Parts: sequence; structure tokens; C-alpha cells
Amino acid sequence: MSAPSARLSLIFSCLGHLYVHLFTAFYFVIVLSLEEVWSLPYHELIELWALGALLVGLAALPAGWLGDRWSARGMMVVYFLGMGASAIVCGLVDQPTALLIGLAAIGLFASIYHPVGIAWLVKSAAKRGKALGINGVFGAVGVASAGLVAGALIDLFSWRAAFIVPGLFSVATGLLLWIAIARGLVAEGAGDTVAHKPSGRGELLRVFLVLVLTMTVMGLLFQATQAALPKVFDLRLRDMVGEGAFGIGAVVAAVYTVGGVMQILGGYMADRLPLKPLYIGAFLLQVPVLVAIGLLGGLPLVLAAALTVLLSTAALPAENMLLARYTPERHRSLAYGAKFVLAFGTAPAAIWAVAEIKQVTDEFTWLFVLAAALALIATLAAVFLPSDREAETAVAPQPAE
Repeated sequence: MSAPSARLSLIFSCLGHLYVHLFTAFYFVIVLSLEEVWSLPYHELIELWALGALLVGLAALPAGWLGDRWSARGMMVVYFLGMGASAIVCGLVDQPTALLIGLAAIGLFASIYHPVGIAWLVKSAAKRGKALGINGVFGAVGVASAGLVAGALIDLFSWRAAFIVPGLFSVATGLLLWIAIARGLVAEGAGDTVAHKPSGRGELLRVFLVLVLTMTVMGLLFQATQAALPKVFDLRLRDMVGEGAFGIGAVVAAVYTVGGVMQILGGYMADRLPLKPLYIGAFLLQVPVLVAIGLLGGLPLVLAAALTVLLSTAALPAENMLLARYTPERHRSLAYGAKFVLAFGTAPAAIWAVAEIKQVTDEFTWLFVLAAALALIATLAAVFLPSDREAETAVAPQPAE
């Protein structure tokens, strides 16, 4: 892959990461407005996203398979256009059933990004940690901007604009990528730019079993935190942020922006340090931080929330590099698809837990205590990862096909 094509691939991959997290997070702020507009309870409205969230995970596997067998570039065009159009439809509906269908369509198209976009990036990056770190920051900005953008559009216009405006941007990006492909500016990519030492079958099985557990826990923590934080802030920070959706959205944005920047450092460390201690440490430190979120209010709550996002995002470059290390290149998109089946397939369970705990206790303390217990389990599991430093040597990039 030529340098200009690689740069454009990085740009579109980063934009895709921003959009997927924006589109899968903005409903958690939009729902605060729909509570008033549609006069429906929070737990009923939040559950409308459950099917879409499930599809983000379940459809990742066939999306990854298509990315390997057909075209990563083509799948990314489908992703941008389909997700944007689905969001526009959501902004035009008038009742919950139609919104459920529109949100499900967002989830279906959103499932394309992680297995295809991340594998596309890994394939062309010589310094994987650095590239994944940069890409991860865009994902965190997507989560952060979801609250800020949705809150601003709701307060300035309506909840409909919070769906439609991002949808238009996604469609426009898809059209730009389509044009770039047609003009030969973005190549499909060729061989891996990083070579691995071979691994034995026993080692591969051990890594597979450990990562299945830790990635599932990581998904549960991410999904539950993303779903609950806007309402947690709504309950505990009204004296600090005032009324309206924008204040809550701004705090959510600040939390995910601060945490997301850590992925640059996380990627830097993953390129230079053993992956296993980094991965274990991120889970272990989550335990007290999640308990703190369950108990605190005011500014300490905001700081604890930023810290849990920071730890989660810092672990992702190491996790993605571990997965790349133990996966053959020809099955890389499929492997990332399997990862995100676990990561996003947990969303319905996480959303159900958020809705049920809020309905029963009218708070979220027990949600974060349970999350801390899961982080401890993942810490113990990660101890069984191979202890040797990931062995990667740069190889000369192959010409684009």
C-alpha cells in the first residue's frame, strides 16, 4: 500500500471509529429528551436500543467475514452510507416501534466498523500500537461528542436534529470514500506489514480462552458505563450542571475526551512494553474506581468516571495487538468480528442491568459494584496469558494489488 493510500485509509478508519461510537452512544442523551416528549418512562425508552446494541455485536461476525472475502473498502462505504441513512430515518419517526426499527438498523450497519475498520488499519500499520492509539482517540472522541453534539442539537433544535445531523455527516463521508476508491486514491491493501513468530496450539488455545473472558468483561464494563453515565450525572450533578441536556452532555463529553486521549499513551506503551502487565493492570485498577463511581457524587464522581474510561481505553491497544499477534492475517477481520460479537453482544445484558437496577433501586450503586466484581474476575483471568513479550518484526510493505 502506498504512503498516500495508507494515510487516507487511516483517516477514513479514524472517522469511522469516531462515527461508530457517536452513533451508538448519542441515544443515551436523546432518551432524556424523549422521556418528556413522549411521556414514557426511562427504562422503557432505553430498552428500545437493546436490539440495535445486540446487532452491533452479532452482525460483526458476518461483517468481518465479508471484509475478508469481499472488500474492506467496499464494506466501509456500506457502513458510512447505511448507518447515516438509518439515523436520518430515526429522526423522522413518531412512535416507539418505528424508532426501535430505526435503532436496530443503526446497530446493524454499525457492526461493520470494528471488524473491518480495525483490521484494515492493523494490516497497513508498521507501528501498530501508535496507529491503534491514534484510532482509539477518535473512538473516544466519538463517545464524548455523542453527549455534546446530541445535547447541543436537542437544546438548539429538537431530539430529531440529534439523529438527522450526524446522519447527514456519515452519508457525506461515505460518498467521499466512494469517490476516493473510484479514483484509485484508497487501495485495498496487500500483505501484513508486521511478521509474527509462530505460536503452538496449546498457547493459542490458552490465549483464546483468556481473551474470550476478558473481552466479554471489557464489553460489559464499556456498555454498562456508557449507558448509565448520562443518567447517573442527571441524578447526581443537577446542582452543578443545571437543567437541560447540554450540561449533562458536556460532562459526558469531558469524561470521554480525557479518557480517550490516554489511548495515545496506551498505544505508545503497547509498542514498547510487555502487553500482559499492561492488560492486567488496566483491569486491576478498575476495581476500586468502579466502586467509587457507585458511591460518589459531585466533582469526585466526574473524576472517577474519567479514570474508568481512561483505564478502559488505555487497555485497548494492548488487547487489539494481542488479538492480532495470535490471529493469521487471512482471518484477521473475522477474528475482530468475533471480538466485537463479545464486546457489543453484551450490550443487551448491560442495558437490561442498567434499566432493572434503576427501576428497582432508583440509583446505580449496585450496578458499579457488580462491574467492579467483573473487573476483578478479568484481572485473575488475564494472569494466565503468555508472559513473553509480543515478538513482532517489521517487514517491508508489499505493493498494493
